[in-house]
Amino acid sequence: MNGAILLSIAVAAFGVGYFLYAKFLEKKLGVDASRPTPAHTKCDGVDYIPANSTVLFGHHFAAIAGAGPIVGPVLAAEFGWAAVSLWVILGCIFIGAAHDMISLFLSVRHDGESIGSVIGTILGRPGKILFLLFSWSALVLVVTEFTRQIVGTFVADPAIATASLLFIAEAIVFGLCVNKFKMSVLWTSLFFVPLMFAFVWIGNVFPLDLTKWGLGKETVALVWTIVLLVYCFFASTCPVWILLQPRDYLNAYLLYAMMALGIVGVFVAHPTLHTDAFVGFQAVGRLGGVDMLFPFLFVTVACGACSGFHALVASGTSAKQLGSEKSIRPVAYGGMLLEGVLAIIALIGVAGTYMHQADYTQAIKGMEPVQMFASTIAGFCVKVFTTIGLSSETGKRIAESFMLLSVSAFLMTTVDAGTRLARFSWQELMPKKAPVARNMYFGTFLVCALAAGLLLGNPNAAKQIWTIFASANQLLAALTLLAATLWFAKNRKPCWMTALPMLFMLSVSSWALSAIFLKSVKTGDWMRIIATAFLLILAAVVVALGVKTACKLRGGKTEVE
Repeated sequence: MNGAILLSIAVAAFGVGYFLYAKFLEKKLGVDASRPTPAHTKCDGVDYIPANSTVLFGHHFAAIAGAGPIVGPVLAAEFGWAAVSLWVILGCIFIGAAHDMISLFLSVRHDGESIGSVIGTILGRPGKILFLLFSWSALVLVVTEFTRQIVGTFVADPAIATASLLFIAEAIVFGLCVNKFKMSVLWTSLFFVPLMFAFVWIGNVFPLDLTKWGLGKETVALVWTIVLLVYCFFASTCPVWILLQPRDYLNAYLLYAMMALGIVGVFVAHPTLHTDAFVGFQAVGRLGGVDMLFPFLFVTVACGACSGFHALVASGTSAKQLGSEKSIRPVAYGGMLLEGVLAIIALIGVAGTYMHQADYTQAIKGMEPVQMFASTIAGFCVKVFTTIGLSSETGKRIAESFMLLSVSAFLMTTVDAGTRLARFSWQELMPKKAPVARNMYFGTFLVCALAAGLLLGNPNAAKQIWTIFASANQLLAALTLLAATLWFAKNRKPCWMTALPMLFMLSVSSWALSAIFLKSVKTGDWMRIIATAFLLILAAVVVALGVKTACKLRGGKTEVE
């Protein structure tokens, strides 16, 4: 099959989903554009601040995307491109995007509180505490895994480190110009957006290569790990208008350009998908073991089709900045669909570059998925650059650097947003009588310290975090859909659009975590044994509370709110 045809089919399907299914959800939810949002009613100048809809979409998309829609499909390609693309398209439309939209709506209707607090109104305080503990644990894994990927990118390509650091500084200046000096977003963007793209060239001219200072690669990785976690601490505790909003707004242009370049590359190169469309119900994984299609296809794709992390972003930051409920559909549902487009592009990259499934299998064993994505898509873009007079080698180098910078921007957004969200969860977990524990600096430090411990304590074990993170992430989505289902039932609304996806996601994610647990017991991997057992126990108790609440609702013992 031709990659351009697959991309066209995906975009068309997403368009139908946005204008039909999302509109149907909007009506069922009762979205009301005239209703004041928490960004207005609870405006505090720190977390609750009405944001321009374009700025908010940029923040939301950049925060939810990360490297998930790239890493997941690239790794899942072991099962075949048709299997992955089918799950991405259907999963996005009926599960992932609906999950995101409903999560944002529920948070907005509960004064911008986190999804954990929303669950508290349905399952009671025990359910809230358990869900917050689960989500906090998942967020620590998010920060750890994505920090590891950024470090790997910085070590592999020092030019990306230079561009990324310059970009952070630029975002702070942009935030000051718009929010303190009240400069126009449009006119300020006309200067700062081109400057951001210029950082790609500056990074290549002045790469921040620490190995030239006599440091080994392991030491360089250690240095970047510490630097990034310090950055996360700062980004999580400063007001959103200083860094979060401006950086995500500027990020959006970088990410849109990356996707546009990828789309143009696919249509210009029109690659044939050479790897297998469907490998079978078993496939050889990256580490040499055998992976089952059920459940590992669904949890490996992760953010490319559905992500529980998105509910934390939607309720943690986006709901606090939403200016009008009419923006819920474009921000949440539209943001997830755009992430699905990126997932399809990443899949086409590997399926259209490697001539046989065996070639892909060999390549994924020795290359990080992010580097594989940048290299394959850059290969598609060579024809684009040669038409403007650049050599194929120069064109590929520029495209690859740009792709890596864009992915790094995704990752940076995710890790600092994840740190902030983990801090929110921790503060909600701690009792009001413990002001020190609830302090935002303490909560942020704890997250960064745990991430540092996981990354530096056992670097080899850290490389296996993705599978646990992805499974926990999907289980988090299932628990969020459980809460949404109970909310619909409690308010006498149809709940099939959340109940069916909830049952599916609950099945595959718990199945995957159980499989990881059993495999870890056989190998004696205590870190994975403890992590998976802890997550499974928490999820099981939350589900039990949900079943108990459902029985009460069916018996008419719970009042409708």
